[in-house]
Amino acid sequence: MSQTKLTGRIVTPTDPEYDIARINLNLSIPKLPCIIVFCQNKKDVCNALKWARERHIPFRVRSGRHSYENFSLLNDGLVIDVSEMNRITVSQDRLTATIEAGANLGTVYKKLWKYGVTLPAGTSASVGVVGLTLGGGIGMLSRLFGLTCDQLLEVEMVQASGKKGARLIRASKIKNPDLFWACHGGGGGNFGIVTSLTFRVHPIQNVSIFSVTWEWDDFISAFQAWQSWAPYVDEHLTSSIELFSKQRNEIEVKGEFVGPPSVLLDLLSPLLHVGSPTLFIDEVPYIEAVQFFNSGNIPENFKRSGSYVYKPIPLKGIQVLKHFLSHAPNPSASVWHQSLVGAVEDISPNETAYFHRKAIIAQEYISSWECDEEEEENIQWIKNLRNAMSPYTLGDYVNWPDIDIKDWQRTYYGTNFSKLRAVKTKYDPFNVFNFPQSIPPFKCIK
Repeated sequence: MSQTKLTGRIVTPTDPEYDIARINLNLSIPKLPCIIVFCQNKKDVCNALKWARERHIPFRVRSGRHSYENFSLLNDGLVIDVSEMNRITVSQDRLTATIEAGANLGTVYKKLWKYGVTLPAGTSASVGVVGLTLGGGIGMLSRLFGLTCDQLLEVEMVQASGKKGARLIRASKIKNPDLFWACHGGGGGNFGIVTSLTFRVHPIQNVSIFSVTWEWDDFISAFQAWQSWAPYVDEHLTSSIELFSKQRNEIEVKGEFVGPPSVLLDLLSPLLHVGSPTLFIDEVPYIEAVQFFNSGNIPENFKRSGSYVYKPIPLKGIQVLKHFLSHAPNPSASVWHQSLVGAVEDISPNETAYFHRKAIIAQEYISSWECDEEEEENIQWIKNLRNAMSPYTLGDYVNWPDIDIKDWQRTYYGTNFSKLRAVKTKYDPFNVFNFPQSIPPFKCIK
């Protein structure tokens, strides 16, 4: 029986585009795959999976290149890249959108805006929609509409079948409902290769955007005011606060309110009476708000980690943040937070794979560097910061994976981990889809 052939756009180390094709956002963990196949359709995906299985060649799956620990890359193996599968079909009548797995958020937002609708999702335009969704998906509409995964209606996925095969399956509330449950926060790359997602979308027009900034002297009072306000204010308002290094001398709250600036101004009152803030506020078409929040990620050397906040951080914990940012390894180091609750909390922690429904804030630790000699200091700073904040935090967001977290099973998935293993055992008993911190089956069939 003849072996399957790779189809799609194939890139190997001898091709001039290889160095661009192989890099991810995080340059500090370089990998050298032997082949990268850019799939153009679901048949290419099936062929790539069968090709790898028939030859016993290790592989990884990639979409938006944002895997913090570069789990979507490997040395001396095959990368199955779906980024060139990015077609989007919108039904205005049904308020649904079917989005291929390679589409990034910038493409998604622009396409949906033409129909006057949007998908509650993240803020970085280059993030792949599939990875974001499978891990949960938080952003500036989370408190009003919920997580990105909460909008899911159907998942189309290439599954490993038998000992060498591949087949296309679908998951929804009716078809393969256990797999559908796992796709709501169970993380990308664990169960198969997603080829498209169908979502419920929401009408949107103008929104109000704002930023409130303080200098370093207002660090503690500004953060206290934000954390006691942001998770509990009107659900039409979602916001973030970024605490920058002392060298940067800036604390910034940014947010989006689905409503007029006059109402927003009243809602911001608890922040504006603290310290000496500077306010920017405007009403813009939604697509301009997308640009306002876009972080414009570019490939760099970085280390990130995160945690959730379930109760307001006490003064002692805020002082820990201030201490670390006073001794940051570089001026760009920061701690970023996003408000949750609202519609995120309306679903129970076990109703979907996304466990951290009751958290009030998602907290991310961020550092980057230019010279290799600076790497160890920056990584250690993140490790130490996360450990120092552990008395005041719980868990971590699976879309902010951290290889240094030993108890990652509980950290990402809480009490949902056992059920995720059961889903893995059913849909990938051979553990074909594996990487560091991937969900293992209960018993791997050899």
